[in-house]
Amino acid sequence: MCDYSLEHVASRPAKVGDKLVTTSFHNSITRGFASVDEPNVAVCVLPGTEIAFEDNVQCDPAFGTFGTQKLEQRVARFRQVNLDQQHAHHDALEFPDGQVVLLTRLREGQRATVLQLPASSQPEHAKEDREIRILDEVH
Repeated sequence: MCDYSLEHVASRPAKVGDKLVTTSFHNSITRGFASVDEPNVAVCVLPGTEIAFEDNVQCDPAFGTFGTQKLEQRVARFRQVNLDQQHAHHDALEFPDGQVVLLTRLREGQRATVLQLPASSQPEHAKEDREIRILDEVH
């Protein structure tokens, strides 16, 4: 998914192995992920996607205070929050310590890699292959 404020930005779905960078987009009030190779194209991530950052994550502090909040985290799972609020940011990262940070709060220029997509986003042939293996194991 791409946050509501990225609806007027060129986008594509995330793929395993994608090299991403956090960025601000023209014609948008939010930050998100772009491919390192296509900085003007938003990379839309599905809930459950696992992402690894090159360095510890940095974000803007909550409530408009100044400075940078440095998290001692390098891996996260993408999720959505505030779904009952139509014009609120929904895209967020959940870290292993349980902390949830809106994607739009991430500092620009951070690099990350898509490690794994959620099982529900696998191509149909991959699901069929898995079902065949499971059936073969039963017999």
